[in-house]
Amino acid sequence: MTVVDQATNLRSLVLQRPRAQVIAVTSGKGGVGKSNVAVNLAVQLASAGKSVVLLDADLGLANADVLCNIDLPFNLAHVIARKKELREVMVKGPGGFKLIGGASGLARMADLSDDDRQRLVSALAELELQADVILIDTGAGISPNVLSFTRAADHVLVVTTPEPTAITDAYAVVKVISRDGAVHRVSLLVNQVRAPAEARIVYDRIAKVARQFLNISVFDAGYIPADDNVAMSVRRRVPFSLAFPRTPASLSVAHLAIRLEQGVATNLQPSGFFQRMTKFFRRT
Repeated sequence: MTVVDQATNLRSLVLQRPRAQVIAVTSGKGGVGKSNVAVNLAVQLASAGKSVVLLDADLGLANADVLCNIDLPFNLAHVIARKKELREVMVKGPGGFKLIGGASGLARMADLSDDDRQRLVSALAELELQADVILIDTGAGISPNVLSFTRAADHVLVVTTPEPTAITDAYAVVKVISRDGAVHRVSLLVNQVRAPAEARIVYDRIAKVARQFLNISVFDAGYIPADDNVAMSVRRRVPFSLAFPRTPASLSVAHLAIRLEQGVATNLQPSGFFQRMTKFFRRT
């Protein structure tokens, strides 16, 4: 069976069942807690009975495995190199979700060719047959690798902090990913806030500018308070939702999981993840 035949069969199977919901977690700059949010969101969704796959697509600087204290024998680099199948690099993460690790420290992964990205998309198509929710932890910024995932998602969750540089970069991400109208829904999550009012100011600022200059609505995904237990969990390499389930940060992510599930479930794009990714590559 050729690669084209396999892709055709996958598309047929995807159309025969309710497909997975795809949520891309992204940010304008590094250091805002994006990967930590993605990992703990995966934990919370899995605890609600969802079949969840977390794809660490921060190609070249992947660290979800570190946050979960998992030593990965294989990762996406092996899939792209055709040394392993996707199912062979998928491992069980803490809390019950499945993790597909990216490659850390490989410059080639951070700057994939069009052929490499297309090969990755073809491999990822099978995820729609295996999960209720696919969380994609993208890299920071607006590289082609990042945009190929955000533009294919049902819902893009942009993570920022109250720092001025993070706010500016978060708006830049919203601007780029919404430029061609491909993204169905964009939400803003403000991380590491000292008070609810601080989060409201950040959200209002970005939402107002996006509405005025981009003519789009940015939805309010809420906030995660600054919490010493988060840093402690990172040092222990345990998701804070598991290490400290009643801490303010964990309760905030649990609330976020509920809001995202409700929002995405009623706003699925008509075509599947694989089809949208393929269309994106045809346009570039």
